[in-house]
Amino acid sequence: MRSLILLIAAVLTGACASTGATPRPFPTPGARHSAPDPGPAPTGASPVPTPAPTAAAPATGSGPMAYSVTSTALALRGAPYKNGGSDPSGFDCSGFVRYVFSQHGITVPRTVAEQFRAGQKIDETQVEAGDLLFFTTVAPGASHVGIAIGGDEFIHAPSGAGEVKVERLSAPYWATRFVGARRVL
Repeated sequence: MRSLILLIAAVLTGACASTGATPRPFPTPGARHSAPDPGPAPTGASPVPTPAPTAAAPATGSGPMAYSVTSTALALRGAPYKNGGSDPSGFDCSGFVRYVFSQHGITVPRTVAEQFRAGQKIDETQVEAGDLLFFTTVAPGASHVGIAIGGDEFIHAPSGAGEVKVERLSAPYWATRFVGARRVL
């Protein structure tokens, strides 16, 4: 329990420190957020035109979408491993990644090989929350994928452990098998 509290505190404080922003409740996929109505203008004031809505720039790395994606992934800890699985009743690694991102309206390919070619290639030193991390496990090249959650940690659906879990990228097993990272946000 203490580890869980420390992990949550690290994720929350990391997001605030990196953006300088005050945390807000988790965004809801597909929800529209609007500013509160400021009420009527004071008497004698000239009306201020309301700006037309603009499309928001896509979030990257440690932005609000990455925070939301990693929160969804963390909520699925303990979901069982299932070869070919792509929903909470059972996931394989790439099915887990695809499912998590789809909950936020982001389409990623289904297989590890396709995911390894998606998005923007990034250097290991530039990895941020929400980035995809790839490993060579059962075959040469990228054969396993997880989602960076911040710091040295990532979440994935490993077949050996039998459930979605958080692990450290610096652990000897994963560090020696790391083959690259991609940013799809």
